Amino acid sequence: MTDPAPVDPADVLELARRRGVMIATAESCTGGLIAGRLTDVPGSSDAVDRGFVTYSNAAKIEMLGIRPETLAVHGAVSEEIAAEMAAGALARSQAGVAVAVTGIAGPGGSERKPEGRVCFGIADAQGVRTETVEFGPRGRDAVRAATVRHALALLSAALS
Repeated sequence: MTDPAPVDPADVLELARRRGVMIATAESCTGGLIAGRLTDVPGSSDAVDRGFVTYSNAAKIEMLGIRPETLAVHGAVSEEIAAEMAAGALARSQAGVAVAVTGIAGPGGSERKPEGRVCFGIADAQGVRTETVEFGPRGRDAVRAATVRHALALLSAALS
């Protein structure tokens, strides 16, 4: 997988301001890094509502309303869970757009769910969209950094 072109978090925030919406994040494998990148920008409080760090399955259920049945059938790293995470973040915030990520940052993984697989969800007034990106076994830090870049690109596209 080729990394997406970097998107400046300040540009994402400006797009949200122009649309008159706030942003929420629901993060598993990134542990809050997406919200961190957005809130690194001074003045971001007028465009970022909140971030949910739901690393455990219990946190996904309690904080985002993920259905245990979805977890049982598809597992935490799936587009189905990414969709429920994004929808849950949107429903449990004042945001107009939410991005969700769940994946295998590494090290390790399995044949079914290899290191570097990340599922993304975007929820907004148009509904929920998902995709899976295979970043490959490039190491935990690199997978997480690529995930943040891709999430920012998805937010930018959703807000454009």
